[in-house]
Amino acid sequence: MLQPPAIKPRVRPAPDFGRADAALYATLVLVWGTSWIAIHFQLGVVAPVVSLLWRFLLAAAICAGLAVLRGDRMAYGRRQHVRFAAAGVLMFSTNFLLFYFAGAHVTTGLLAVVFALASPINLGLAALFFGRPIELRVLAGAAIGILGVALLYGPEIAGAGFDHAALGGLALAVGGTLCFCLGNMVSSATQRDGVPDVPAAAWAMVYGAAWLGLLTLATGAPLAFDPRAGYVLSLLWLAGASSVVAFIAYLALIKRVGPARAGFATVLFPVVALAISSVVEDYHWGLLGLIGVALVAAGNVVVLGPARRRA
Repeated sequence: MLQPPAIKPRVRPAPDFGRADAALYATLVLVWGTSWIAIHFQLGVVAPVVSLLWRFLLAAAICAGLAVLRGDRMAYGRRQHVRFAAAGVLMFSTNFLLFYFAGAHVTTGLLAVVFALASPINLGLAALFFGRPIELRVLAGAAIGILGVALLYGPEIAGAGFDHAALGGLALAVGGTLCFCLGNMVSSATQRDGVPDVPAAAWAMVYGAAWLGLLTLATGAPLAFDPRAGYVLSLLWLAGASSVVAFIAYLALIKRVGPARAGFATVLFPVVALAISSVVEDYHWGLLGLIGVALVAAGNVVVLGPARRRA
C-alpha cells in the first residue's frame, strides 16, 4: 500500500520587529551603553567581586519588590529553582566577574568586540538546544555588525600590546560571553514554562548574589564599600537601570524575537558608549570609526528588518 508523501514541517520565520520590540530594544541599548562609564566608578577601592555582590543584592531586592507589587507568583518548584540558579550563576554574576578580570589585561575595544559575538553564539546555541533554524540573514547581519565594532575600536586594539597576560584576558572575555549566552538559553527555557520575566529575574539575581557571596568568602576579599558619590550613584544605576530595567527588557526581547536578534544589542551599545565618550572623555571620531558606525547600522537593519515569508 502506497504511503502518502511526508509533509515537511514549515519553518516559521522570526516575527517582525514591531514598535514594542523597538522600544524594548532602544531601552536596552541606551541603558547598557551607559553602563560602561558607570563601571569605571566601581573600580579601584572595592574588589570587583564585592562590587558585583552589592549590585546584585540591591538589584534582587528591587526586582523582588517589583514582582510583589505586580502580584506575580514567587513560589516555584525545584526544577524552576535549578534553572533560576543556573541563570544567576551564568548571567547575573560570573559573566560580569570574568569581564572585570579580563579588563585588567585587555583593552575595552577588544572586550566590546568579544561581547558582540553574543548574537551569533546565541544563534548557534538556540539551534543546538532548541532546534531553532539558523537564520542566515541574522548571521550575516551579526557578522557585519561585529566588523563594524572592530573598526570602531581598531586604533585602540592595534595600539595595545598582546602578550600572555592579554591572551589570558581574551580567554576570560570569551568565557564571560559564553556564560552570558548560556544564561540566555536557560532563561529561554524558563520562559517556555510560562514563568514571568520579573520573578524569574528576581530569583536568578538572588542566586547570582549568593554565588558572589560564596566567591567573596572563598577569595578572602574584604567586604568593603566606597561611600563616595561616584561609587554610590554608579552602583544605583548599575543595579536599578542596567540590571533590573535592562535585563527585564532583554528577557522580554528574547521571548518576543528570539535570543539571536535580542543579542544583537551587544553589537549596538558599544556605539552608544563611544558616543557618550566623545562628550565625556573627548573621544575623536576618525574615518574608521565612521565606517564602523555605518556597518553596525547596516547589520542592525539586516538583523532586525522584516523577515522574509516562506510560501
